[in-house]
Amino acid sequence: MIRKALLLMGALLLLGGFTSLSDRLREQLKTSPQHYAQFDVKMGWDITTANGATIINGVIQNIRYATMEDIEIWVSSVDANGKTVSRSVNYVIPRRLEMGDLTPFSVTLPTAATPGTKLIFTYKYNGFDGGGPDDGGVNWMQSFESAVSPHV
Repeated sequence: MIRKALLLMGALLLLGGFTSLSDRLREQLKTSPQHYAQFDVKMGWDITTANGATIINGVIQNIRYATMEDIEIWVSSVDANGKTVSRSVNYVIPRRLEMGDLTPFSVTLPTAATPGTKLIFTYKYNGFDGGGPDDGGVNWMQSFESAVSPHV
């Protein structure tokens, strides 16, 4: 009985090892507790706190441009008076994200954000439609707000 259970566990681990990174990122995007979608990107993230810091782990997907380059994700924590308490950035790697591709991001704020804290996300990138050398692309920046949920 124990041997069958171990074989089953081993088979499940082996099969799980064949799941592509892209599939895992799509699942993370789908199941993340926080979401954002706009004409150009989809994002999903989770927020945790540890050692007095706020950790935002997420996934971003390019849904608009042939390529996006030099993606930055900034997050600011804002108090009830609208004053910025902390701010941090993630320079997304890989540097280039093709249409439909996803990549993880992580932003760590040096302060603990309590439930209800307003977070302001700002993302920036250069988007290209694939028009060749004359495609100057677009330099884009967008912001949105999110609140820290009670489960943090």
